[in-house]
Amino acid sequence: MIMLVIETIFIYIIQSSYYNSAKQYLVSKLNSVAGILSLYSEDNAVNFSSELRNMLENFSEKDKMELMAVDSRGRISNTSSGFTPNSAVYMPDYEEAMKADDNYGFYIGKQDNGERIMAVSYSILSLETDYSAIRAAVSLSAVDSTVTSYIAIFTAVCIAILLLLALTGFYFINSIVRPVHQISETAGKFAKGDFSVRINNNSNDEICELCSAINHMSDELSNADAMKNEFISSVSHELRTPLTAIRGWAETISAERDAVIIRKGIRVISNETERLSQMVEELLDFSRMQSGHFSLHFDTMDILAELGEAVLIYAERARIEDIVMTYEEPEMLPFVYGDRNRLRQVFINIIDNAIKYSNKGGFVKIIASEISSGDIMVTVEDNGCGISSHDLPRIKTKFYKANHSKKGSGIGLAVADEIIAMHGGTLTLESEEGRGTKVIITIPPQKDDDKYKS
Repeated sequence: MIMLVIETIFIYIIQSSYYNSAKQYLVSKLNSVAGILSLYSEDNAVNFSSELRNMLENFSEKDKMELMAVDSRGRISNTSSGFTPNSAVYMPDYEEAMKADDNYGFYIGKQDNGERIMAVSYSILSLETDYSAIRAAVSLSAVDSTVTSYIAIFTAVCIAILLLLALTGFYFINSIVRPVHQISETAGKFAKGDFSVRINNNSNDEICELCSAINHMSDELSNADAMKNEFISSVSHELRTPLTAIRGWAETISAERDAVIIRKGIRVISNETERLSQMVEELLDFSRMQSGHFSLHFDTMDILAELGEAVLIYAERARIEDIVMTYEEPEMLPFVYGDRNRLRQVFINIIDNAIKYSNKGGFVKIIASEISSGDIMVTVEDNGCGISSHDLPRIKTKFYKANHSKKGSGIGLAVADEIIAMHGGTLTLESEEGRGTKVIITIPPQKDDDKYKS
């Protein structure tokens, strides 16, 4: 449509240009003739009719145009070609010239023989002679032929452009439609749980970037699905072990009369029940975190009290497992505006991991301090098995477990990281495989405006 509009405008401009040139040419000739006739009319010694006929007969450009004299009755009386029509000729340009203020009339049309002409008439009534106008007419065959050739050339160019656009458009549309169709099919397989398919696209454009992004998404979904399945398997195992112990000892106690064995069984059942309770609490926290219902109850608190309590909880366990646990704290740290139970949960989780992944004879060092920025920093360092460089970037990802030989659901660290982030702090890990791990927790102190928060 754009090319059609452009071609129409081009045709109009070309035709108007040539027709205007032809019109100006005829007008200039009539002006020249009218000037000479004006001199003849003013000279009483000159026979105006004879001079007019003589001018028409000797007109120098009779091979290009025909010059005519129109009498007072509106009939052509003399022509430069020597042929005078016997009947009246259709001359709308003459009628226009008789009425126009500038004495000019213009006409483009066909003669009786079908030839297209352009005619211009000029009124000479002011000369007060037997003639009312002079008229010049020229054939438009040459002009139309030239205009037609230009139109043909431009049309050919337009067709070539349209063909080029069609070919390139087909290529580009095909290069888009095929990958989009492939993307649609791949997305359908993703919806069915098949994350093994990948989109092949070797182009270097936005579609390729989209395909790469979808392939990356597929990798992440595949990893998440694998971690989810592994998590389910791990949690199932973690739940089965204490339940088996509880069931076994419950059966033993019901049939046993020895008080020592009964007390031992009750202690095992109590420990395993506590372990199950902690695991279920972790799962509930993670569920709340995923659904956006994980909330904290903020209040002014002493972070050293919660950290000290967490250290006290694991002091006996560290001694039993032959792990040296040291705790360094200053006399006082700034108060923190936070949730005491959730922060204690974080400290318990981090210290539990440090002891869990340490070997007998190892150490766990816990240090609390205030750093130069004013934030409170708690570090928990061990010399246990450490974390590989491959696992370290993903260690805080939900369901992810770097060491499958140890007990745990793989979500405790993710929950701890979320809790610290909700306190405006950070939880980072530094680790080297075989040399231990260092967990660094930073929490900002309470600000004055925190006192007025609900």
